[in-house]
Amino acid sequence: MNSIPGISPALFTSQPQGVATTVQLLLILTVLSLAPAILVLMTSFTRIIIVLSFVRTSLSTQQMPPNQVLIGLALFLTFFIMAPVYGQINTDAIQPYMKGQISQQQAMARAEDPVKNFMARETREKDLQLFLSYGKYKTPSKVQDIPLTALVPAFTISELKTAFQMGFMIFIPFLVIDMVVASILMAMGMMMLPPVMISLPFKILLFIMVDGWYLIVESLLKSYQ
Repeated sequence: MNSIPGISPALFTSQPQGVATTVQLLLILTVLSLAPAILVLMTSFTRIIIVLSFVRTSLSTQQMPPNQVLIGLALFLTFFIMAPVYGQINTDAIQPYMKGQISQQQAMARAEDPVKNFMARETREKDLQLFLSYGKYKTPSKVQDIPLTALVPAFTISELKTAFQMGFMIFIPFLVIDMVVASILMAMGMMMLPPVMISLPFKILLFIMVDGWYLIVESLLKSYQ
């Protein structure tokens, strides 16, 4: 029976190279298992999916567009926005490591820099200071000195605030339509008729007339410039 190269049932072996290969494989599997968390918390995905969810909620269209469509759109927008970051990681870290020009530790350090620069640019200083103070970290002199354990949660809550601010602005015009329709129905004495049923076509019409999806995506892309 052939065994998988570099993997031995006994981790303690007399061959250091085999142990190193096994440890590297375990590290790669660990990173792959954390890939969903990395995608959600260290990229633009959080802001995009929240804003798109606000759009659907403000339209009162229940499950239209479906979750699969919103998540798929959010994923591709995330890949588009993060493309420069991934390109820099590939150029500075992955390709030199694959060619054997740098070690694994150097590759990891180089890969962190573009991600840290992106997150630090979108993170509010107040949020970052909260985690630096709680963790009793020294005040960093540059972005590369910021620990990921403090930068990731600070970036996440900054993204949440920005997404909710954008969601609030999206809600306003549709809320006005709901209030106008509810006032008209009340004045006509039609109190038993749900205002949402009447306002829904008008909200969809407004969204189509202003080319809503284009404006939403444009606002998301410009928010990362």
